[in-house]
Amino acid sequence: MREKKQMYEKKQNNHTAPDMSKMKPVVIDHKTRIYIPKDADPEEARARYWSNREAK
Repeated sequence: MREKKQMYEKKQNNHTAPDMSKMKPVVIDHKTRIYIPKDADPEEARARYWSNREAK
């Protein structure tokens, strides 16, 4: 019997999750939490979050 040849190759998943030990949580409100690098400013991150939300 003949083998069936695949028409395409399966793509590999190259996504890697960020290392959470290098991130710190910033609480936006009681339902929202974002993660930023440990050396980043939490107040600046909150301001960027709200400015992006207002733009939508």
